[in-house]
Amino acid sequence: MLGIVLSVGADGATVTQVAQRHEVTRQQIYAWRHELKKKGLPFPSTDALFLPIATPEPMGTALPEATMRRPVVPDPQIKLVLTNGRCLRFAPDLDPMVLVRLIHAVEAA
Repeated sequence: MLGIVLSVGADGATVTQVAQRHEVTRQQIYAWRHELKKKGLPFPSTDALFLPIATPEPMGTALPEATMRRPVVPDPQIKLVLTNGRCLRFAPDLDPMVLVRLIHAVEAA
């Protein structure tokens, strides 16, 4: 499933072309994509660039116990479910005019 969804856009492949190649419907690909987005899996864009990183060797010293246990902080975001079933999450201090524009954009999409 993930491979099929990620192949959309690769070498310019459209959803229709990928669906035909894998003998599934376009709607199935959109459903899989929606499901993966709900799980928080980002999709790489065509201009994504992955670079190797070097990490220093561990120093052998343990972190203080206080830094290892972090208190659970409730999510400060507000969740707004729109009439079309789509969901917006935003910070409580978001400018109301920006929120209105976001709602219009999501409803129009």
